[in-house]
Amino acid sequence: ILADLDMTVRMERLPKGVKSLLDKSIYDDAVDMSGGEKQKIAIARALYKASSLIILDEPTAALDPLAEAEIYESFNELVKDQTAIYISHRMSSSIFCDKILLLQDGEIAAFDSHENLKKSNNLYSELFLTQAAHYQRETA
Repeated sequence: ILADLDMTVRMERLPKGVKSLLDKSIYDDAVDMSGGEKQKIAIARALYKASSLIILDEPTAALDPLAEAEIYESFNELVKDQTAIYISHRMSSSIFCDKILLLQDGEIAAFDSHENLKKSNNLYSELFLTQAAHYQRETA
């Protein structure tokens, strides 16, 4: 799992490897890691546990766009046979999901695939296109 998340080398370089302490707010001798590295470790921990269900809440929020894209591209392989519930405000993360539950004002507004929602749901389509335009401006 660490290899899939591009964290093997980083973890091997830690003083105690995968047994290194990671939270300086609790342990004085803990290792400092970036927010993105902490998120990758949290994802690895969630995926490592043998469970039929995994819930990820904004798992890539602290990752840079390239690292985020790599995780999205390999997400189905990472979760394998687990049912994954992926909570995100980033519409780009919805592309790889089998089904999307769209909430509006605390109510279910839609439930369908990315492609179907883009075609049939104005709110979803507008949100997706607005965020996509923002990312295109950033990378241009």
